[in-house]
Amino acid sequence: MGPLDALWHLLNFFAPALGVGLITAALARLVWWRELRSAGFARLVIWACAGCAIGLVAALIIFERDGKMAGYALMLAGGSLALWWAGLRGVRA
Repeated sequence: MGPLDALWHLLNFFAPALGVGLITAALARLVWWRELRSAGFARLVIWACAGCAIGLVAALIIFERDGKMAGYALMLAGGSLALWWAGLRGVRA
């Protein structure tokens, strides 16, 4: 595998984290718009993408392969936890 192939593999590995991070941050802003008024959209996207990426890497370490449904569930859990940390942590119901 050449360096260009390795780069494409790495980019394709993190592509779901980027997509899910963007979508969940946008949906969180739509659903909790009052609570997330002070949190910037770019901040939410960065936190959500980072949480999803950490979940994917953790799933790769735990399951020793990519593409398992439990791995994607771990990615969603990481992204959701990161969104909560970035914007909803101090909000009282």
